Amino acid sequence: MSEPVCSDLLIAGGGLAGIVTALEAVRAGKTVTIVDRDTPQRLGGLALWAFGGMALIDTPLQRRMKIPDSPELALQDWLRFGELDPQDKWPIQWARYYVEHSRAEVYDWLASEGLKFLPSVNWVERGRFGDGNSVPRYHIVWGTSRELVRCMVNALQEAGAKGKLSIYHGHRVTALDRQAGEVNGAIAVNEQTGTERRFQAPNVVLAMGGINGDHAGCRANWPIDRPQPTEMLNGAHPFSDGKLHHWTEDNLGACITHAGEMWNYAAGFPHPFPHFPGHGLSSIPCKSALWLNHRGERIGPEPLVTGFDTHWLCQQVAVQEKPWTWQLLNRRIALKEFAISGAEHNARIRDKQFPLLLKEILLGNKLLVDQMQNESNHFLVDDTLDGLAKKMNALTCSLDVDPAVLKATADSFDANFSKGDQLNNDAQIRLIRHARQWGPDRLRTCKPAPLQKAGAGPFIAIQTQLTTRKSLGGLQTDLQSRVLDASGKPISGLYCVGEAAGFGGGGSNGKRSLEGTFLPGCILTAKAAARSINRGN
Repeated sequence: MSEPVCSDLLIAGGGLAGIVTALEAVRAGKTVTIVDRDTPQRLGGLALWAFGGMALIDTPLQRRMKIPDSPELALQDWLRFGELDPQDKWPIQWARYYVEHSRAEVYDWLASEGLKFLPSVNWVERGRFGDGNSVPRYHIVWGTSRELVRCMVNALQEAGAKGKLSIYHGHRVTALDRQAGEVNGAIAVNEQTGTERRFQAPNVVLAMGGINGDHAGCRANWPIDRPQPTEMLNGAHPFSDGKLHHWTEDNLGACITHAGEMWNYAAGFPHPFPHFPGHGLSSIPCKSALWLNHRGERIGPEPLVTGFDTHWLCQQVAVQEKPWTWQLLNRRIALKEFAISGAEHNARIRDKQFPLLLKEILLGNKLLVDQMQNESNHFLVDDTLDGLAKKMNALTCSLDVDPAVLKATADSFDANFSKGDQLNNDAQIRLIRHARQWGPDRLRTCKPAPLQKAGAGPFIAIQTQLTTRKSLGGLQTDLQSRVLDASGKPISGLYCVGEAAGFGGGGSNGKRSLEGTFLPGCILTAKAAARSINRGN
């Protein structure tokens, strides 16, 4: 093994949390080494692919939109919706820290770095019973999360230009070094050559992402009291395999907490051009689509509608007889409502094309709808419900969907409109009308109408599956992002940030996220770690 690489700070992982930690440390005069498994082009991890939504509290943008928010209100929503245990000390402290500091340490800080947000705040995760976000908080980074990552990487490279920054790509940390009771470095393997390299630093930050990128690990962590589908797609980063979490627990006495809590998505479908095996895209289900089981029957009695409780949606999908469900809609609905999460399929926002974005919002996202129709075998289109049923059966190599059943499903929904618009009493229609009361949602949600409305076709069926995404649990940390042992004491020299720490405290979101808490969670935990290291704590 060659001579060790020495620096003031060693960071395992080059995702957003690792990059922000490095940036803050380099700016404070520290020498920093980042060890990252991916290629230089993929520096930034999962954040490089993400949409860029952030739950932020009491911001100038909220005030301009006359949204009355406060840290106190946000914490109330957070603890209730996430079902956090009142005795769970560090997750609750991190939740409180988040709501109190997201404005200054995320919104204001990103603005000072040159980033902007779209001029509207969306209202997501309202809760099925109004128990989620009581006001809109979802801010969207202009340029998506890809712009966020590029901005941070550029700032880091500029700050580290005089030899203060070293990045080792294609290397995986396999073990940590400890001397005289303090962590002081790590061993990493070059995944191309198999050679080992030793790194020395008085402070080590774990920023390797979550624990559910590996499906075997994901299934092993799955809560035994919750339904688990027989098949799932992967929307997590494939390198987030949890191995370094377990090494740290087994060898240093760290604690992995809330490993079974996950933030998955209920309506994914296979990426037409996968970046890795099992790669799933997460569609944002159309509110006006009918969510059907494998037989083409509407799932109920409570209809599945996005934007209210993603955690509950995943459980309803997981309990189905077969591991897929169907979204039944028409082209009218698809043009206004169909969307896919992430930077890749939101080109107008990603590439900052504001006039084209406005045109897309007003006239419909024809580009994406046509793209999926041409590229995805799971996006089926037909002029008749009978023909659509045949295509659905051909895709699943079954006779599950009886055309008569599919027609009866559509007819039953459309009967709501037989007495005019004022006498609808369908739960999904009520939720849609509620959503449309908020301006940004109104722009993206169709006015309720029959599925078989003349001129609204052709019909579309999207086969969807549960798709894994983020770990809500991780290594337990205090408010300085120091890793804690079983007795609650910090392991000297060791920090953990971002998803690896369950976005703070080993599980600050509890069972549910208010959505958009992940990117800010990476930034807040990273800045806390850097601040502690810079102060010599």
